[in-house]
Amino acid sequence: MDVLLLDDRQYRSASACVNGGRPTWIVPCAERTEEARTMLGRAQENWFDERLGNCHAPWTIVAQQTLMAQDRRGAADDDHYWMDGWDGYPSARRRLLDAFAAHRTRNPVVIGGDRHAFFAGSLKRDFTKPDEPAIATEFVGTSITSDGPGEAATRKAIADNPHLTFARGDKRGFATVELDAKTCTVGFEAVDNVKEIDSGVQRLATFVVEDGVRGPKVI
Repeated sequence: MDVLLLDDRQYRSASACVNGGRPTWIVPCAERTEEARTMLGRAQENWFDERLGNCHAPWTIVAQQTLMAQDRRGAADDDHYWMDGWDGYPSARRRLLDAFAAHRTRNPVVIGGDRHAFFAGSLKRDFTKPDEPAIATEFVGTSITSDGPGEAATRKAIADNPHLTFARGDKRGFATVELDAKTCTVGFEAVDNVKEIDSGVQRLATFVVEDGVRGPKVI
């Protein structure tokens, strides 16, 4: 495998639609989709594109800090998005996914964290088109001890975002990966009690990504 590590915290454009305030779940404004906005900074975007061109292993793993897939939350007044993540920088996300397509990356898998919840899903150039082919696969590990979103929030994430295969925020833990030339198998592991050092561990879900196929399958 080839592994690329990204920093989406230090070089990003200022948060959109909050007038200098703290980013949160809000109805988006026109600023959110401006082409010039960047999550990585232009220098890192160029570095990523260059390095991606040199990735020739069966699997390309891209590690970054948060959930990359769109997490739209429908509301009575309008759709809401979390402005502190990639949903606040959709043009930058599209450029990153376009780079996978341009370089014909064989098996791109994006991994992340920060959301205090497990997520698995498919990454698409246009998330408003459910039938559009996936460009990459994504897995997000939950927090180790910090509380996460409740069951209602993760159920809504799944309901409002058909590209998300799995979401669960009521458990703490980690993910395990088994990788060979043909398959990438990911297990979401949850500890029984975060306050016990010898706590038991239960597997919540198992996914497989097959060589040449984008998106996780539940097994």
